[in-house]
Amino acid sequence: MGRRNRAKAVGALTAGLWLVALAPLLLPWPAFSQALTSDLLAPVPGGFVAPQNLPLRRTSDAPNNNDRTLETGTIAPSRIGRSVIYSVPPGAGTSNTGFDSVNRRRKQVKYYPGQRKPKPSPGPGSLPTVYPAPPLTAPFDQRNNKPKISASMAGLVPGQPSRKRLRPDDDPFGPTGVYIGSFLVKSAVELYGGYDNNPARLIQPKGSAFYKIAPEVLAASNWSRHSVIVDLRGSFTGYDQTFPAAPSQISPSPVNVDRIDFTGKIDGRIDVSRDTRINSEVRLRVGADNPGSPNVQAGLTKFPLFTGVGGTLGVEQDFNRLQVKLDGLIDRIKYQDSELTNGVTTTNNDRDYIQYGGVGRVGFEVLPGLRPFAEIQGDTRVHDVPADRFGYLRDSNGGYIKAGTTFEFTRLITGEVSIGYAARTYTDPRLENLKGLLTSASLVWAATPLTTAKFFSTTSIDETTIPGVPGVLTRTYTGEVSHDFRRWLTAVGRFTYGTQEYQENIRYDRLYSLQGDLVFKLNREIQLKAQVRRDTLDSNIAGASTASTVVMLGVRLQR
Repeated sequence: MGRRNRAKAVGALTAGLWLVALAPLLLPWPAFSQALTSDLLAPVPGGFVAPQNLPLRRTSDAPNNNDRTLETGTIAPSRIGRSVIYSVPPGAGTSNTGFDSVNRRRKQVKYYPGQRKPKPSPGPGSLPTVYPAPPLTAPFDQRNNKPKISASMAGLVPGQPSRKRLRPDDDPFGPTGVYIGSFLVKSAVELYGGYDNNPARLIQPKGSAFYKIAPEVLAASNWSRHSVIVDLRGSFTGYDQTFPAAPSQISPSPVNVDRIDFTGKIDGRIDVSRDTRINSEVRLRVGADNPGSPNVQAGLTKFPLFTGVGGTLGVEQDFNRLQVKLDGLIDRIKYQDSELTNGVTTTNNDRDYIQYGGVGRVGFEVLPGLRPFAEIQGDTRVHDVPADRFGYLRDSNGGYIKAGTTFEFTRLITGEVSIGYAARTYTDPRLENLKGLLTSASLVWAATPLTTAKFFSTTSIDETTIPGVPGVLTRTYTGEVSHDFRRWLTAVGRFTYGTQEYQENIRYDRLYSLQGDLVFKLNREIQLKAQVRRDTLDSNIAGASTASTVVMLGVRLQR
């Protein structure tokens, strides 16, 4: 077949298809319907049936007909009046909480401990909440014959939107601070004057008046991501009396007992991602040995100061509820030379050392507000001089392992508790291993809106210069209760109990401290303070026990 013949065949086929499609339009519709019904469909009782050789089919329009005739002649059941059967059960696409389409209750919502549950919405028939109408006029001051506040402040201007209720201030007498760039800076200084009946902690007490200056600065960044917090606190205490050197005393004291103390740290956090953070800290500590300590040399003019500089750098990663934290740390301790009353200066380089190590911590959030953890730490101390003044090698390796939990119960009790074991081994074989139980806690209990209780516990392994003693295992337990008689009048009571165990030595000291404070808050910038404190050192060594009573009044200026 040639190309011309194929074109003619395609044209004829196309014309035939158009005629078939336009046939119902060309014939009169009633005639076409009658012809279709009479000629193409064969009548059957209750309807019609389509012949096998016709592609058309018609279902019955008669009522109460449950049969349908198909092309093959088989009879299929009708779906009229029957229930619809779905392939998925009801409520399959609903959320995990609330109710589904058949009113079945789903899983209960889990709230954080102490989280307020939302109030249920009012059901049908509930009466609407009626609020009292605002006053028509602003409060008026009869004495000065003028309104106390403007109409706009009172919310009485026609068309004015309702004023949003402000959140009550939890600390109405707290410092407001000032913004320096993106940092909120709060600063304060406390000035005290008082009397101490035994500042040198001697067996035969000798009292002295004193003054104390204690400045502090707290700065925190106000960023959407990352964080920097600067916390600097220091104090200087000066006495107007000097004390005679007592070289024969078990715990000697210097002639000048003025004391300097400073603690500062800068904490930084870099939010790498939602679950990854880089933590860092730089710290500085300046202080001296406590009066009555056996580490104090005899015949000193004043306490030699020590300076501790250190830093921490680590990473913290969250794996859903699992949290892993790794930190590396380094610290440097340096002592001043000692000045004696006879004009001789002695070195303390045998007490200087550098410490470096690491800390690892793993925690898991079992419940909202409850996160158990396990922590392990290891470090090495290397002294500038291998042998101390008595010929003992003080270099050592140590660490601890502990387990505990952080918690937050009903947002009233928050904190962290842990228990573990600490140990330290020394290079000198004459020094026994230093070991003991480790306890640590930091708890805050908001008993009432006006009463707060706190508890702290720490354990540390401290260096010593006593011959044959590897170190001092120090434990401290502190309980504090503060109560607001008024928002501007607060009373604080504190009790501290501590132990100092000089291992491989018969000496064992107990420390007691009972303190009471009364704070009168004039405004956000000025507070008046009064304090009474009783310190007691109870030692099993004869002639080493001391006691002291301190009374002081002061003022706090803050911004």
